[in-house]
Amino acid sequence: MSRITYVNGRYSRHRDAVVHVEDRGYQFADGVYEVCEIARGYIIDMTRHLDRLARSLSELQIAWPVDRDALVAILREVARRNRVSDGMVYIQVTRGVARRDHVFPSATTRPSLVVTARSSDPQAARAKAGEGVAVLTVPESRWDRVDIKTVGLLPNVLARQKAKETGAAEAWFVDADGIVKEGAATNAWIVTADGTLVTRPADFGILRGITRATVMDIAAGQGLKVEERGFTVEEAKHAREAFITAATTLVMPVVRIDETSVANGHPGSVSLALRDAFFETAEKTPI
Repeated sequence: MSRITYVNGRYSRHRDAVVHVEDRGYQFADGVYEVCEIARGYIIDMTRHLDRLARSLSELQIAWPVDRDALVAILREVARRNRVSDGMVYIQVTRGVARRDHVFPSATTRPSLVVTARSSDPQAARAKAGEGVAVLTVPESRWDRVDIKTVGLLPNVLARQKAKETGAAEAWFVDADGIVKEGAATNAWIVTADGTLVTRPADFGILRGITRATVMDIAAGQGLKVEERGFTVEEAKHAREAFITAATTLVMPVVRIDETSVANGHPGSVSLALRDAFFETAEKTPI
């Protein structure tokens, strides 16, 4: 079956889907995106993802390409046409197509919308969580407004590639004070000796992760304490557990930071319990 992609009002074969050469997403990274998990035939936490999309669009003064209800219908249709029961759906909105100029184009320029979906193997993801992953720490090199989920991800790409070259699955950005900010595509967490979950406050210094928010809901339901504060790389290396969260990874245990094993080098019980509870806690919108 051919993959199907939605581009500006048309569903077409993925290999035939195109955007204009002067789309501002291509020219200036002038756009935003969201990624929603699809699990067991449901789009996960869609309300929170679309709320964050609305904020990102507002921060960049980009209009909605279609109204919100229409976008929901498009997401469900793209997932159905691609027969995705487990995987992800990707949304990208740019300021649109206009003659190349740094200033905003005319207000009549229509934003561009691209939606894709693809399947993934939940058994492979569970097996990966059972082993845990390694992360590499790198100096912060991004712009200050990482709270906006823009398509300008070159520093993230370079950090992820560096991590891959060292055998790690993710890179953690570290600020000038030695405090972990977040991953290239994830939020960063540790579990202290007394079982407290620690993650950096979601202010303008990190992205307000949707999976991060759902994990906080799970923690509240399990009676776990969550502390929003910064933590150093050294504290993370000596923590009881560490893990990352994102729609594409859910809760993924971290068993090595740089060259140091976390605890006994195996996934911890807290992070695995959070992962096991995720589906039942998260919002589920049927495809």
